[in-house]
This record gives sequence, C-alpha cells and structure tokens, in this order.
Amino acid sequence: MAVRALQVSDVPSFDGLAEPGGINYTHQYTRTLIDHLWDGPDKRRSVWKPSANFIAIGHRGSGMNKALSADKRYQAMMENTISSFNEAGKCGVRFVEFDVQVTRDDRAVIFHDDFIVTEEDKIVVEKRIGEVTLEEFLSYGLQKDGHKVGKPLLRKAQDGRFLNWKVSVEDSLCTLQEAFEKVDLFIGFNIELKFDDEIQYTEDQLRHILQVILEDVHKNAQGRQIFFSSFHPDAAQMVRKLQDTYPVLFLTDGGVHKYLDFRRNSFEEAVKVCITGGLQGIVTEVRAILQDPGAISKIKESDLCLLTYGQLNNVPETVYLQNLIGIDGVIVDFGREISAAIEGFTRSNGKMDQSTDSQTVAPQIESIISCENQEKEPQNSPPSFSPRELSFILKLIPQLMQSQ
Repeated sequence: MAVRALQVSDVPSFDGLAEPGGINYTHQYTRTLIDHLWDGPDKRRSVWKPSANFIAIGHRGSGMNKALSADKRYQAMMENTISSFNEAGKCGVRFVEFDVQVTRDDRAVIFHDDFIVTEEDKIVVEKRIGEVTLEEFLSYGLQKDGHKVGKPLLRKAQDGRFLNWKVSVEDSLCTLQEAFEKVDLFIGFNIELKFDDEIQYTEDQLRHILQVILEDVHKNAQGRQIFFSSFHPDAAQMVRKLQDTYPVLFLTDGGVHKYLDFRRNSFEEAVKVCITGGLQGIVTEVRAILQDPGAISKIKESDLCLLTYGQLNNVPETVYLQNLIGIDGVIVDFGREISAAIEGFTRSNGKMDQSTDSQTVAPQIESIISCENQEKEPQNSPPSFSPRELSFILKLIPQLMQSQ
C-alpha cells in the first residue's frame, strides 16, 4: 500500500534526548510494565505505563515456527508449548505471548492457528479449534509421555501447501491451565484472546468464551504478571468489563492490511477502541508505527502503553530505535539475541556521532528494513544514531519501506 509523505510536524521531537551516559530520554515514565499494573478501581481507565524497563516479550514462547524459512531458528522449538515458554524465560524475556482459544467442550487451550490440521488416509483434514474436544485436541502431535506420537500435525505454509510440522525440539500441545502450573512463575503471560476472522460472534458467544478463559486465569494466576490482548475489538472491550485485575491491550496492524471492521484499520480507530473501552494500550505491527511515527505521541497523549510485534523486531537496530522513540516493549522470536541486545544498548555510554546525512544514515536503515525479507541474523552491538540522525531516520523510513 502507498505510504503518505511525512511532514516535519509528524516526527516526534528529540530535543529532550540526552547524550549517552545520562538517561534523559524524551519519554520518561514513573511506572514500569513489571511493577505497575493498576491505578485503582475508582478510575475510569487505569493508566498502564511501562518504560525504563523496556522489555522483550517472547512470541509464542521462544518464537514462532515457519516451515519454509531458511533460518533454522524458526524450526528450533515447538511454538506455544511449555518447553518453549520456559526456554524463553531462560533466554531473558520477561513475558511470553501466546494464543488462547476454547474447545467445543469449554476448555481453554493454547494454539495459534484457527484450524488444526492432520492427514487421514492421505487426505488433509482441517478442523476449527472450537469444533474439537479437549481430548481430540491433545491427540495431535507428541503425546504427554514424550514418546508416543498421536495424529500427525500439519501446517499450511505461505505457498498454500500443507507440510508436516517439524521442529528440532518437540513438545505436546497444552492447555492454559497447564501453562499456569508448569511455566516458571517469574515469567509473565501476555494472553492473546484468539478469534477466527471468518466467524461473526454474537455477544453471548464472546462472553461465554471469555468467561471460560477468565475462570482458568483467576483459579491459577498465583500472583503471576498477566495482561490480555486481542485483535477483536469487541472481545478486548468485553474482557475489560468482565474483570478489572489485569490490563487489556488492543492488537492492530495499523493499516498494514485492511479489514471489514474499520476499527482495525488505523491508529486513530485503535485509540478510540481503547478510550471507549477503558483499555490500557495498543500492540501494533512494527511496520505500521515506522511508517507513521507521528502516531506515537498521539497514543502517548491518550495515556496508552505501546508495544509492537513483527519480524522486524528480530533486528536489534529496529528495537534500539523503538526504545529511543518511546515504544515500551517488543514481541520477538529470537529472545536470547534481542534480550542481549537490549541489555547492551541500555548500558551503552559510547559517544554518538553528531553528523547527520543520507549517505551515513540511509544505508543503516536500508539494512534494517531488508532484514525482514532476507531473514538475516541479528547483531548484538548497538547501532550509533545521534538525536539528529533519529529525527532524519523517522522522516526517511516510510520512503525506504515503500521502496522494498
């Protein structure tokens, strides 16, 4: 899609950005994602403000699986499993993100895709998660004893083929309750409330699904740090009404793709969803916020937390830039590498070059953008961007992304 030309006024000011060695970034907040979740029940909408503790959140645990990727890290460990969540914690992430759906017999399970796929008599069989019972769901893939393999688990690749779901480290599918019981308590949960875009849910259906999930959460939380997120605006607002213990963030891709529900197509609408529903923040596709960095100040002025997701978050330079311009955290596939990079650049006090021109900056950003398609391994050394360079970058990025 075409990206509009940025005006200088769209670019956040970096006048308050201190030289490295003194932490005085423009976006300073008194509360952190880890330490502050709720301002009190007497307020219309709690202000959930992460900050100095800029965090990495493990995408589906230790990262999503991609069958056709040349980068073998995408096939390292079975996504959305107990092993993947615990491994992510060992790699330095503070939260893990995972997708929760509800089976036909009202059990909350962790699985990303709308359909679970197997092969029977050489015929591909697809079933929606909401159409199978818990027993049938758990019969796919590696079984709980770690030896027996149930129904072969397939996955639809980007080219439309159904391929065997192969990873280096297998683990069995799991329920939300099992995640609470078996994942280390210090690892926070970003519970994505997953709904099928092809289904029109009634209010009663949404409420029932959310109540099933919330029952598991309230019974098993044991003080664990938790927040909810969802692409479904009605579900996000409803879960906020059904409970006031845990923050709720609205997921959007900020217009990268277009949906029938106009509330999913822009930052402006995302902010409205949050304000009208009393939500505490937005999680956006990183490309969208790089295309429209001026949206950051508008989101922050609405007292909303801002996180990002997307493949570009596996590139340290992109994460570094987001930290400096006021984004609060990133959802990543390569937790070990990105956590190490975050620790490195937050401690860095080296002198940044004050020169700013397209010859020195553009190649660095082109390298960042190209990593999304080339799947390059991230580097752990922090890039060198001065405040003036960052302002230039924010004006340059949309044109570079449009040219890819």
